Amino acid sequence: MITAQQLTKRYGDKVAVDGITFSARPGQVTGFLGPNGAGKSTTMRMIVGLDRPNAGSVTVNGKPFAEHRAPLREVGSLLDAKAVHTGRTAFDHLRAMAATHNIPVARVHQVIEMTGLESVAKKRVGGFSLGMGQRLGIASALLGDPATVILDEPVNGLDPEGVLWVRRLMRSLAAEGRTVFLSSHLMSEMAQTADHIVVLGRGRIIADAPVSEVLAGGAATRVRVRTPQTGELIGLLAGSTVQISQVEADVLEFTGIDSPTIAEAALANRILLHELTPLTASLEEAYMALTNDSVEYRTEAAR
Repeated sequence: MITAQQLTKRYGDKVAVDGITFSARPGQVTGFLGPNGAGKSTTMRMIVGLDRPNAGSVTVNGKPFAEHRAPLREVGSLLDAKAVHTGRTAFDHLRAMAATHNIPVARVHQVIEMTGLESVAKKRVGGFSLGMGQRLGIASALLGDPATVILDEPVNGLDPEGVLWVRRLMRSLAAEGRTVFLSSHLMSEMAQTADHIVVLGRGRIIADAPVSEVLAGGAATRVRVRTPQTGELIGLLAGSTVQISQVEADVLEFTGIDSPTIAEAALANRILLHELTPLTASLEEAYMALTNDSVEYRTEAAR
C-alpha cells in the first residue's frame, strides 16, 4: 500500500508537488495521470526515496522506503528503463540485483521467462530495442516478488502484443492482492487496466476516484440518433441548452439532452428513429475535461 500525506516538493521557487494526499490500495490498479509538468515523476521518485520531500510524508507498506531492510521484496519500481549498465547482459543485470537481496538465481530465470526475455537474456542491454528495455525494467520491478509495484509508462515502446501482456500482468498482480501504481499517457489502456485513478494538475490532486465515477462526471451526456428525418428532429430539439452535430447524412449526435426525452419528442411528432444510443464518455474525454485548466505546456492548436 502507498500512503501520501500532505506530500510537498519544491525546486527553488517552483512547487512541483503541492501538499497532496492519496492512497494506492492493495488488490487494485491505481492509475496516476496528469499533463507533462504536473508532478507525477517527482511524486513517484519521492515514493521510492530518490527525492526527499520538503514537507509531508509517503510510506510504502507502512514504512518510508528507506526504512525497509529488503526494499526489493517490498517495492518493485520501473521509473527509467534506461537506468541500466549498457555493457551488462539482461541476465547479469538481474543477477546483480538479486545478489543484493539474497534472491535465488531461479527467480532471475523466472522473471526472464515471465517478461519474454529468454531470447535476449545473454545479450548486452546497450543493444536492446525500446520495447525490450521496458520488458527488462518490468522484470527488475518483479524480481523481489514485491507486495507493491510502481511502473512509470510501462507500455512505452511495446508492440500491441506487449501492451496486452502488460495489461493482463497488471490485472493479475492486483488480483493476487498486490498494490499496483501505474502511470501512463495512454488513456485507452488506463481505461481498461485501472480500477481507481489519481489525477494531478500543477502539483495538486484534481481527481481521486474510481474510474467509473470519473467517467460519469467528466463529460456531458451524449446521444447518437439515426433517423431519415434529421432536419425535422433538429428543428424540434435545437435550443440554448442542446448542442446537435451532424455526424453522417442520417446520424445526429446530441449533447445536453437524454435519450428518453429525444424518444418521447420523436414519438409525439411522428419522427422515425432507426437508432437511439446513449454514448459513454471515454476516459480521454473525462481526463481532458479535468485537466483543461492544468496544462502547463499547451500547443498552439490546443488553445
